[in-house]
Amino acid sequence: MSALELPSVVGWLTMLAAVWTSRGLPPSLHRVDAFTLGTYPCWHMSGELVVWEPMGDGKKVISLADSHILLWDLQASSSQAVLASSAALEGRGQLRFTAGRWSPHHNCTQVATASDTTLRGWDTRSMSQIYCIENAHGQLVRDLDFNPNKQYYLASCGDDCKVKFWDTRNVTEPVKTLEEHSHWVWSVRYNHSHDQLILTGSSDSRVILSNMVSISSEPFGHLVDDDDVSDAEEHHAEKSKEPLQDNVIATYEEHEDSVYAVDWASADPWLFASLSYDGRLVINRVPRALKYHILL
Repeated sequence: MSALELPSVVGWLTMLAAVWTSRGLPPSLHRVDAFTLGTYPCWHMSGELVVWEPMGDGKKVISLADSHILLWDLQASSSQAVLASSAALEGRGQLRFTAGRWSPHHNCTQVATASDTTLRGWDTRSMSQIYCIENAHGQLVRDLDFNPNKQYYLASCGDDCKVKFWDTRNVTEPVKTLEEHSHWVWSVRYNHSHDQLILTGSSDSRVILSNMVSISSEPFGHLVDDDDVSDAEEHHAEKSKEPLQDNVIATYEEHEDSVYAVDWASADPWLFASLSYDGRLVINRVPRALKYHILL
């Protein structure tokens, strides 16, 4: 059989997602429902990333699959998600999404994505591009995160060993760049409450905690009432009139392999975790002296 006589037999790929809930102490996972995110020819796309809407009723999901961004509506009365809208990357070569993040601002109508070295912003109401940062990094972009307190600020990291901070209103150049890692940076996360605290994880096996106060929502410190700080904390705190400067707070080297993910605890703003390729999960706390400096 010649190449021109190959049979037209194709495979099909079904994209699936499951919804889980945690119940009881100790917590145990129970699957609430499973949703079909669609069926496609196997050469057409493969599932890359699923991102939940950060606020609202939790019924909207963005999935990134190869060169397609898909917005799904999870219907409570059905076992299958409904494709609400979609868009595709256009350009030369085999374009493919590598990262995505849903903005908690603008009524959750904006999503940022990365493809190769380019960052793009999308309006989920029309699935149209609202900004594009070409050559944002010298090599592949690995991760993104939005500042939870400043609606136009976005962090990115990539294989050029850099972490960059962007103001999406002016994307000609980053507002700040960190170059503390010696290999690919896989993950970047803003602290949910104190956005000057930035976590990064890298293939250099290190986790770095940075203090980017100059581009935070509280560049002059955090003002709190006396009731917000306990007597014990006030007693041990060393108050300083010196304003905080951008700097590396701490470098953690407990991992022996590439650190692929870092994240902050949802209930404790001073607690964070990191996960490496060898399966090691490490939990750390923000240094106490810095905590008191921020609060007091």
